[in-house]
Amino acid sequence: MGQAVTGPAPEEPEQQPLFDWADIGPAQSPRSAFRDSPEARRMLGVREVFAEPAALDSPRGRQIMARLPGVSVTEVPGHWRIPALHGNDGNVGRWVRIKTETLVLGIKHHLVTRPNGRSADWIAPGPSNGCAMACAYCYVPRRKGYANPITLFTNIEAIVAHVRRHVRAQGPKTVPNQCDPHSWVYDIGENGDCSVDALVCDNTADLIAAFRVLPTAKASFATKFVNPDLLALDPRGRTRVRFSVMPDHDARLLDLRTTPVAERIAAAADFLDAGYEVHFNLSPVVLRPGWETDWADLLTHLDDVLPARVKDQAACEIIMLTHNQRLHEVNLGWHPRAEEVLWQPALQETKRSQNGAVNVRYALSVKRDALARLHRLLATRTPWLTVRYAF
Repeated sequence: MGQAVTGPAPEEPEQQPLFDWADIGPAQSPRSAFRDSPEARRMLGVREVFAEPAALDSPRGRQIMARLPGVSVTEVPGHWRIPALHGNDGNVGRWVRIKTETLVLGIKHHLVTRPNGRSADWIAPGPSNGCAMACAYCYVPRRKGYANPITLFTNIEAIVAHVRRHVRAQGPKTVPNQCDPHSWVYDIGENGDCSVDALVCDNTADLIAAFRVLPTAKASFATKFVNPDLLALDPRGRTRVRFSVMPDHDARLLDLRTTPVAERIAAAADFLDAGYEVHFNLSPVVLRPGWETDWADLLTHLDDVLPARVKDQAACEIIMLTHNQRLHEVNLGWHPRAEEVLWQPALQETKRSQNGAVNVRYALSVKRDALARLHRLLATRTPWLTVRYAF
């Protein structure tokens, strides 16, 4: 399956709580935005920026850099595969530190909206690629090499204009589907986390504002980070937030630098009251001894703590773990303990993707049995939680 990345023995990643939801309270005024708080700086304390010159010269680029006085900037010809960053195998041992301290600014040149039909009707051109969190199973770094910090695309005006044109070209949605019965759903965060992007700039706010006045469509994004600043963006029901949840046993090992799962769940009612549609991603489902019991406990917790108004509009997606040979090799260099549960050849089968990458997923019979068990748990523990799709 290829040679693992070698180097000094990695230190065990430490999962520290970034903040407690109870300490944050309701949406803050612009004068005391959460993104200016010590908690936010623990998530993202930028010390170096790699940037395309055109990104630096754009209004959004200037806005970002104005918030980073004195930070070192290295100009690069393109945001993709920067040799000193993505091509430096020595960066594997600094995987989490680079996510904390490095930011890339680029221009998104190819603005394409792709059909999806699973979670969303369409995948919009995202405002970012990469993330400051460090989930060990994340698919985004599979093609990025030895580092995966946030890349922010500063031509947000072009992205928003493209999405508006696409929405208007569709006309009204006349046939209900699993994505939504009435509106065209656009995933705006396929390769990043919009809640974390909002710590750095207004890309997320701009997209939410755009969908606010598009009566035939709604935005959608998954998140593992509770950013209270989003509560003030007035989405008016046109943005769906999908809080990703998994058992604590898995999250402590795999969801590094994220908001604790219980606090994501606790935030659901506040986001609903702020005008968002709130769904949940059961993602990823990782099969290991005790997984079924732990998922039962999590679903019971959802049923116990969520108020009726959240349950009445909630739905979920089930996403079984998929993994990748190259990412497995990189992870061995910074978080080998995660690979003890992520890389399970006895349960998984190989699938070569269209781009030639070697991916692994649970064997069909294993996946089918696990999904049946999870559906039974949902029926008994959270009968109000509609499953929109399982993958």
